Amino acid sequence: MGLTSQSLEYTVIVLAVACVAATVWLWPRLSRRGIGPVLGRLGAIVVTQVSIVCALALAVNTNFEFYGNWDELLGNNEKAPPVAVSQGGGQYASVGNMKGGLIQPAGPQGLDRVTGLPKGPANRVGKIESVRIIGRRTRAINPGFVYLPPQYFQQQYRRQRFPVMVVISGYPGGIMNLAQHLQVPQNAGRLIAQGRMQPTVIVMVRPTIAPPRDTECVDVPGGPQAETFFTKDLPDAMKATYRVGHDPSAWGAFGYSSGGTCSLQLAMRNPKVYTSAVSLSGDYAIKDDLTTGSLFGAGPEGAQREREHDLLWRLKNLPAPQVSTLVASSRKGEADYGATMQFIHAVKAPMTVDSIILPQGSHQFTTWRREVVPALEWQSQQLTFPQDTVPLPAQRKPGAKVGQGGAPAKPTGPAKAPGAADDKGRRRVEAERPQG
Repeated sequence: MGLTSQSLEYTVIVLAVACVAATVWLWPRLSRRGIGPVLGRLGAIVVTQVSIVCALALAVNTNFEFYGNWDELLGNNEKAPPVAVSQGGGQYASVGNMKGGLIQPAGPQGLDRVTGLPKGPANRVGKIESVRIIGRRTRAINPGFVYLPPQYFQQQYRRQRFPVMVVISGYPGGIMNLAQHLQVPQNAGRLIAQGRMQPTVIVMVRPTIAPPRDTECVDVPGGPQAETFFTKDLPDAMKATYRVGHDPSAWGAFGYSSGGTCSLQLAMRNPKVYTSAVSLSGDYAIKDDLTTGSLFGAGPEGAQREREHDLLWRLKNLPAPQVSTLVASSRKGEADYGATMQFIHAVKAPMTVDSIILPQGSHQFTTWRREVVPALEWQSQQLTFPQDTVPLPAQRKPGAKVGQGGAPAKPTGPAKAPGAADDKGRRRVEAERPQG
């Protein structure tokens, strides 16, 4: 049984309840004097306490995904083996041909807890794969879900590459929050079916590459290289495994809370990798705390690295990157509302910013569920549907470059995001109204 599987969680909970019940039942017999009864009482207390702690720890880990599998928990996968990157791969990606690559299948791990997924063949409803993403440079191994739209499996798109959204959860949450609470793949599937979003490959990951530490998408001096993972390792792995665009205009970052912070950081610091970013309740600067430890190092160099991760400082002191951003907050209930408005007014060309500002909200899924659908629509409009194609297997030659042309007609894009633009190019995007 997998470390995050429901079957393991329920089994341990049942065992804990059984231990408590057995202790209550046997306690009168163990209340007598003597070495035997004393040792029995001590054993019953130890077994009961251990079972309860294990059940609680497993429930917390299943919810927040500090450790995705047994190897992570036992420290057996601290470094990934060296793997060569295949060039132009991913013609017909499926779990079956991932072995030995930069993305490896994780079986049904976690998917058994995802609800609301449509049933049917992949060429009609799409597909979600549970994977492990291996960092060739960082040697990190991160769990993820990959959503492949129905068009990915349709004959007319067999040579077509697709745009990519890298969707990042908050901390200490994990990919289950993206699939279960925000229902990112379910919402994307509905939007694509309704013509409100172009067919897009979505990779869902957590923000940390060294759990339980919060790495905040930062390259820590002498420590985890999270920014490198998100800007080099993850794109390389996706391009080598799936039919996805190679041009930065086909790539966008998307996240909530810490994941939103990461999304803005990744795009503004690496505009040649991600050309758009969505931040739902994210922060605009990264600071050390108890969960992060020292992210930037000591001395003047550490202080400078910390300044460079302050987005308001970057907008004031550095040239603005050519990226599109969407930020979301609430006038009441969100602590980041003031910083969000500062960020909106600080953005300058060629960078653009749009916003979702709710009258009232909070830092929780109830608010983010209202924002996720318009945010997905918005980012879909920013991504370029790749025009380069994948050569058919019979046409491929070792080292051959990807050719141009021959792609199916570009799908009709969704309508422009609601909300009129002001004279500075800033727009407001309407959030989904709660149903019911």
